Amino acid sequence: MPLKQGSDDFSEMRRLAMRFNGILQGKKSAPKDAWIDDAIDSELIPIMRFARVLRRDINAVNNAIELPWSNGQAEGQINRLKTLKRAMYGRAGLELLRARMLPPLHIKEEPN
Repeated sequence: MPLKQGSDDFSEMRRLAMRFNGILQGKKSAPKDAWIDDAIDSELIPIMRFARVLRRDINAVNNAIELPWSNGQAEGQINRLKTLKRAMYGRAGLELLRARMLPPLHIKEEPN
């Protein structure tokens, strides 16, 4: 028996998650308010908490849904730096970190 048929809570959670995904994909924030109300009424504690947090910062949520901009590039660079830092912690000094982070210098050789 599939999980969604065996658990009403799971079915409800999945339905809400799919609706929320549709709101994000649709790029329209209007259906979000009804979704938040339904999520809070669902009595699924994690979903209720998530919906309350969305309601607290509703302007940021609207902007995230409707606007095309993302901070993904900045977050990717921060993640890259932190990953390198963790990998090198205690093993290398600033010179190795600099060599890993900065682009290589292309040195032109002069013809003989």
